[in-house]
Amino acid sequence: MNRKGFNLVEIMLVIALIAVIIGIAIPAFVKARVISRARACQENLTKIDGAKESWALSNNKSDGATVSLDTLVAEKYLKKKPICPTGSLYIVNPIGTPPQCSSGLRGHNFNSIGKKYSDWE
Repeated sequence: MNRKGFNLVEIMLVIALIAVIIGIAIPAFVKARVISRARACQENLTKIDGAKESWALSNNKSDGATVSLDTLVAEKYLKKKPICPTGSLYIVNPIGTPPQCSSGLRGHNFNSIGKKYSDWE
């Protein structure tokens, strides 16, 4: 007998195998996306903090002095206004206080910089 094509059991096995692979890959992809967004936010917070400290040194300001994000961009301490990957806003805070991301998501804060994903607040 000449057999052309696949029977139903073979097709079902292939579909089940593909479903298992997708079931493993999707959560890993989502976790990687969450981590990369948080790391990008942390990088933005680091840049804002550095620009804020440079502004304070250049203008002889001490802890507690305030500066806006627009001022940091206008005076070329930042090339452009950073945007959180989640679309949230950044809160610059006074000199001596680290900047914040308004998203409130895990890892989107200054205290998470340099920590492992499992240790993020």
